[in-house]
Amino acid sequence: MSSNLSELNNAQRQAVEATEGPVLIIAGAGAGKTKTITYRILNLIQKGVAPESILAVTFTNKAAQEMLGRVEKLLAESLELNRPTSIEGKPFISTFHSLGALIIKENAEEARVKKHFSIFDREDSKKVIRESLKNNGYDPKQFEPGKILSIISREKGNFISSEEYSEAGANSFFGELVSKVWQDYEIALKKENALDFDDLLLVAAQLLQDEKIRQKYSQRWQYVHIDEYQDTNKVQYQIAEAIVKDHKNICVVGDVDQNIYTWRNASIKNILNFERDFKNTKIILLEENYRSTQTILSVANRAIEKNKIRHEKILVTNNAVGERIGLFDALTESHEARFVVEKAKELQKKGVDLSDIAVLYRANFQSRVLEEEFLAGEVPYQILGTRFFERKEIKDILAFLRFAFNPESISDLKRIINVPPRGIGKITLLKIVEGKGDNLPPKMKIKLAAFKELIKRIKKFAETNPPSKTILFIAKETGLGEKLGQSEEDAERIENIKELAVLAKRYDQMYKKDENLEEERNWEIAIEKLLEDTSLASDQDSEKKEQDGVRLMTIHASKGLEFSYVFITGLEEGLFPHDRDQDEILSEEEAEEERRLFYVALTRAKKKLFLSYAQTRTIFGNKGSNIPSEFLLEIPDEYLEREFLDYIPKHKSLLHIEF
Repeated sequence: MSSNLSELNNAQRQAVEATEGPVLIIAGAGAGKTKTITYRILNLIQKGVAPESILAVTFTNKAAQEMLGRVEKLLAESLELNRPTSIEGKPFISTFHSLGALIIKENAEEARVKKHFSIFDREDSKKVIRESLKNNGYDPKQFEPGKILSIISREKGNFISSEEYSEAGANSFFGELVSKVWQDYEIALKKENALDFDDLLLVAAQLLQDEKIRQKYSQRWQYVHIDEYQDTNKVQYQIAEAIVKDHKNICVVGDVDQNIYTWRNASIKNILNFERDFKNTKIILLEENYRSTQTILSVANRAIEKNKIRHEKILVTNNAVGERIGLFDALTESHEARFVVEKAKELQKKGVDLSDIAVLYRANFQSRVLEEEFLAGEVPYQILGTRFFERKEIKDILAFLRFAFNPESISDLKRIINVPPRGIGKITLLKIVEGKGDNLPPKMKIKLAAFKELIKRIKKFAETNPPSKTILFIAKETGLGEKLGQSEEDAERIENIKELAVLAKRYDQMYKKDENLEEERNWEIAIEKLLEDTSLASDQDSEKKEQDGVRLMTIHASKGLEFSYVFITGLEEGLFPHDRDQDEILSEEEAEEERRLFYVALTRAKKKLFLSYAQTRTIFGNKGSNIPSEFLLEIPDEYLEREFLDYIPKHKSLLHIEF
């Protein structure tokens, strides 16, 4: 291991060598936490730990794939290790949701689901909730399904079931409404042999309460690693705690200063209370930043040190001091957007790749004026957040595949029965769902029989062919490929289907024909994994090929990413820090989360930061005057330089800063 240790700094080396018992790694932004985890896994294997007994959990498929790729590369390069790279001989590296899905599938009978269950995405869930509201006499426009779904999600994340919520929480009109809708929602999920994202965690945690099941996974995974621990919720904590209960070999990596998802139910208490929950914890600070200039880190350190709820640390670097931070004082949001576009053009002329420039904002609505200016300035851009797997043609193909293996999925049936159009109307569909297909007119029976035969062909083909061929087979057999291609938009859809087939080739390779398995079983496993991964893909897991262009995104979406040049826009009181209710002052917890969000935004930049605000901004039709954000006012003058645009109307700055 000595040759490998030379790649690490002292703190990273300590983390890699601390293999036994509970370990808390406080990893600052850009401090090489993924490198530390992967080298730690390598060290364990070189010490004789079986790869299969190592578990590493993170939050996105993209992060899990990156970590697995790094581990495999390290193992291949290691001269001290000569193990076969079979599926059985690898650490299990996955997301929390994939881990939950595995536990449920392996204990399907105890979980009271069939093995080939479907996974509802957010849109599937909202449709069921919308139907429940209508059936109970409520107007979905008055009671927004997304809000109700968020409440259900929050309660599940707190380890609360619909029955428990009904008993304890339904003590108001709205509480009773949520309770009734939630009960209908659970009935719909059960009827369709489906689970939602939150169920993958909740049901897995419930299964692990069974001592026999818990011991099975505790024995299987003797060494557990959890990334981004500050973003875990109560249920995720329960899963981790159950698995390590016997051996306590748990290594968590996180940073209180980057906890920005309390609105998604992340509990900062999990990382703050780790030492209390796991006795004799070894704490290691990773404070050396490999990403940013010293100037950027100095500003980030000053910004976050005001927070009280945190583990104290100071980011340092051996990188150059770097340029001062650019500050643009805009008259309006249009002037601010124009500055961003012109500066991006200027950087491009200097040879900067547009994809290495990011524009961050606190609220989604801010993207509109930015897009207008990028279009007017003819500067290519991309908005992060349009997910490849949410495109209609992709959801259609995957729905055909899911329904072939889970014919109880009514949501998939509704989606595909008229894709492409077959002349099967809503009344006919209702009869099919109710099991009254025998009462249909003869012509309709013929159409239905043809549809059923199509589904049989898809299932048969999928069982004996690799996933990539199955995707193309579905496109051909359903006629989707033939129906598309008449316009530029249709051509793009065909390209998306082809891209899905390219993605599926990963699973062809992952599950090559195994002589120990029947061919049907082999490809069935591959299909299961493909459907699971595509269902669980997050905003940052899009498999769509990125095009060249400036990246526009919310600060929340930027977490985990890095760019050479970063613009942070809209730094105005009320917008950032964001005041959700202008009639109330932010609580201390809310104020600290806003500051953590600013810290995350600052630390995305490697070379240069640009900060801006607008003296006036129109928000939802109302024009208002603004004062600069407190975050701007706190930055020492020596770190700033003012930015100008010649054709922006002259106006007096609201910032009294000496440059």
